[in-house]
Amino acid sequence: MRLDGIPLWDGTELRGPVDLSWEPDRIIDVSPAAPRHDDLCVIPGLVDTHVHLIGHAGPGDPPDFATWPLVTTRDEQVLHGVAHAQRAMRHGVTTLRDLAGDEAQVALRRAFDAGVLQGPRVQVHGVVGMTAGHNDLFVPPASPQRKPTADGPDECRKLVRTWARAGMDGIKLTTSGGVLSIGDRNAWRNYTRDEIRAVVDEAHALGMPVASHAHSEEGIRVAVEEGVDSIEHGTLMSTDLAEVLAARRTPVAPTLLINEAIAEGRVPVTPEARAKAAELVATRDVLLAQAAALGVRFVLGTDANGHHVQFGDQLAEVRHMAGILGMDAASALRAATSDAADSIGMPVGRIAPGLGADLIVLRGRPWERIGDLAAGNIVAVVSRGAVVAGGLP
Repeated sequence: MRLDGIPLWDGTELRGPVDLSWEPDRIIDVSPAAPRHDDLCVIPGLVDTHVHLIGHAGPGDPPDFATWPLVTTRDEQVLHGVAHAQRAMRHGVTTLRDLAGDEAQVALRRAFDAGVLQGPRVQVHGVVGMTAGHNDLFVPPASPQRKPTADGPDECRKLVRTWARAGMDGIKLTTSGGVLSIGDRNAWRNYTRDEIRAVVDEAHALGMPVASHAHSEEGIRVAVEEGVDSIEHGTLMSTDLAEVLAARRTPVAPTLLINEAIAEGRVPVTPEARAKAAELVATRDVLLAQAAALGVRFVLGTDANGHHVQFGDQLAEVRHMAGILGMDAASALRAATSDAADSIGMPVGRIAPGLGADLIVLRGRPWERIGDLAAGNIVAVVSRGAVVAGGLP
């Protein structure tokens, strides 16, 4: 398959008009060419480093976020996860990292990789969280159907090993409270330093990166000091922490849209969740803009779950990153393509010979005007070398 004479932004810079050819699933050649499609361009497929595939994917108003997983069989939930992944793919998001996965998301990843179902590239992280911690408090106390927890360094190591045996790509660790979890607070400590050190050590010993959910300043600090590989949210990031993160080039996924939607009550949430999000958002923008100015490595991460942020909203998140973080268009686009891919170790996010054939053909020049990165401008999406939306010019 090929595109001739189309302007290429390759994931890092503008290459001008090129002839681009690929075979499933590998880019074969990128060569300078005479222009033929001045109104169009091609960019790499986007990479969302923070999603939750298992959530309601049906039309209309979503059901209650807390009870839907408790009244829906796991088999049915998996089908919703497939729908979410395919919707993201059709919107040009061709790589997703699920940060609260179990065997269900691993099964989706394997089915997509094997071509049993058409779908994007997927990574899956298993959560290591404490009893009464952020991950545990999504389930009401009276429900016996609870997610695994681990308390104490030895249990933490065992849960990391359990997730490794299940085929996970990495570990998600909780080092602060959260917004949607029931009854906790963002400032609550999640795990002692010894427990965090055990998780990071065991995961790294098994070749698994660690992503840390952290809203509070102390939650970010302990995660950084104990050597996690990425920070999720990073909402109350102080200046000194921003300087450390910038020096280490640790990726941070700011998940902007979801916290605003919850804080403003634009999605169905409890008064508790709305109050927690509003408290965070009130100070977040200044702190994160300062962090970006100090050189913190922000990458695309939406927390999309089908209830509060939809799959396909990733393009709006990139546009919002540019505005809130003060990024120019090219920097925001890199944060959603090459840099996001590098941050999770995936050989995508760029258009170059030998890499995976994930790309978007669209109208406009999004590296100059980030507003051009919009669903209405998409002409075609290629995922794993196949056209999955629209049609090639």
